[in-house]
Amino acid sequence: MAHAQEASANAPILLPVDETPLTIERDGEIIAAFDIEVADDPSERSRGLMFRTEFPDDRAMLFVFEKSRPVAFWMQNTPRPLDMLFIRGDGEVESIALDTTPFSTASVPSQGSVLYVLEINAGLTGKLGLQPGDRVVHPIISGEAG
Repeated sequence: MAHAQEASANAPILLPVDETPLTIERDGEIIAAFDIEVADDPSERSRGLMFRTEFPDDRAMLFVFEKSRPVAFWMQNTPRPLDMLFIRGDGEVESIALDTTPFSTASVPSQGSVLYVLEINAGLTGKLGLQPGDRVVHPIISGEAG
């Protein structure tokens, strides 16, 4: 997996965009699609979207953890409000945190054990009608990624 560009302490990391779009499905129908950046190591996960002032609505960041467990995020140094989709290992959306507060150090937890978190711009969850129980589909989540 490609790694983040070298960055100063207050600069955003810019991860490569994965070649395969991530889709979100309900009842076998695609209801959303995103080009994703993948944060799959501790350094990338700890920086995430910090210091990013721009992030297109068709882009998302997928956080990949080594094992399924309860997780919590915060918004420190993150200037844009986000929606966070907490995703189980089988790709099912477990819970969603809406419109997180920029720069907040308050904990934003999953409701249970998850293996992935997808961050998108705040408001997209409502605009697209996303909800817990939706299925997230991508080779990384299905275990087919190389």
